Amino acid sequence: MRILLILLIIVFVSCKEQIADEQENFITPFEISKGIETATYEETIDFYKELAREFPQINIQTIGDTDSGIPLHIATFNPESDFNFQKLTANKTIIFLNNGIHPGESDGIDATMMLFRDLALEKIPTPKNTIIVTIPIYNIGGSLDRSSKTRVNQSGPVHYGFRGNARNFDLNRDFIKSDTKNSRTFAQIFHLVKPDVFVDSHVSNGADYQYTLSHLFTQHDKLGGELGDFVERIMIPQLEKSMEEAGWPVTPYVNIFNAPPESGFSQFMDYPRYSTGFASLWNTLGLMIESHMLKPYDQRVDGTFEFLKQIISFCDTQHEEIKAIRDRAKLRHDQWDYYPTKWELDSTRFKPINFKGFQADTLTSEITGKARLKYDREIPTTKEIKYYNFYSPVDSVKIPDAYIFGKQWEKIVELMELNGITFTQLEKDSLIRVESYRIDQYNTSPYPYEGHYPHYDTTVIPTMVEKYFSQGDYLIPTDQEGIRY
Repeated sequence: MRILLILLIIVFVSCKEQIADEQENFITPFEISKGIETATYEETIDFYKELAREFPQINIQTIGDTDSGIPLHIATFNPESDFNFQKLTANKTIIFLNNGIHPGESDGIDATMMLFRDLALEKIPTPKNTIIVTIPIYNIGGSLDRSSKTRVNQSGPVHYGFRGNARNFDLNRDFIKSDTKNSRTFAQIFHLVKPDVFVDSHVSNGADYQYTLSHLFTQHDKLGGELGDFVERIMIPQLEKSMEEAGWPVTPYVNIFNAPPESGFSQFMDYPRYSTGFASLWNTLGLMIESHMLKPYDQRVDGTFEFLKQIISFCDTQHEEIKAIRDRAKLRHDQWDYYPTKWELDSTRFKPINFKGFQADTLTSEITGKARLKYDREIPTTKEIKYYNFYSPVDSVKIPDAYIFGKQWEKIVELMELNGITFTQLEKDSLIRVESYRIDQYNTSPYPYEGHYPHYDTTVIPTMVEKYFSQGDYLIPTDQEGIRY
């Protein structure tokens, strides 16, 4: 009996010490589960609140609303413990991390929790010139819709959130049109933070290959000028090199469908409906981290964690250059006469890359009777392939001095205000000679998509007309920082 009592005391003390150790060192649910679980929404927010209570370098605050009815949070790490963004943007590089836009792709949620903890505990070098801001979980409604059955081909975690938000919108299709409360609050946060670099964490599917991680930078031709050149010539090569040296080789996002990557693939074109495309409208350097769904969950989170560390290190080293080229980009539209509105892949130009894949065979599916790909992980391959990462503008609009529209178009007004666009209102009824677009032809999708029936193959006829405008109608000059929006 006495021996049993002693054993019970030992077990009790041991458990108390373990719990105390976990609390003291802020062990995440991912780590407690030995790399098979992702934190719930409540666990994630509570974790950041605990960090903020313990460490003056970390702050967490609520901003805006979401379709779920629960407000968004942002957490900030600043070694100087200053969280006034009106002052921070002048002399610090700001990295903005967005997690859980697709909550089933939860790798960034867990990796960023560990990142903030290790920054606070100084387990990783403290950046001298960089501030890190994160939305811990962007798609709150999707995160709360938790199961283990909506991504059945993905290798973990055990339970995870759903892709659609509370209204079943895919939030990574809503940045420019902002139909959801989530995206409207995101715009509010984005313009508060004014990030120099934006990082969105995802998990990719499709082809199989050796890499745990791939990257999807905003398309450099579309970003244009010094910014595009910096991304293509400096940022991508240096991050690829540092990740290789850290033991985590990365590849460009494998943008391919029903074909082996070894046949070559093109860079993904991130239009402004996507997160990095939206960020590029504000001259922000954007990228998505895409871990690979077929790799074990612990490896994907650890790799994402390492990528975030390398991005911070790169930005801290390059902070002066990043700030300088972004400042110059604010004025580059002075040299523009036309603005591209449509892009096409340049199939004559490519970059050769050594791609680490698996041998792929085409088999006949026993279920459908059609051809399908099968990858043999027992036969890894390394092959030089063509990566098509150049796009050319094929249509554009001549940039006017201003746009004018009636005050009845309330959503336009709301979006302009939300995104900090400056405008004036007519002081009196006026007859103004303007160039007006009239839609000539268009086609419409027979199926709704994200609350709309998208048009395509639209052509317009411009004509000069004299038109009456009312007092209070809006005049938006194009000579402003938000010209691309």
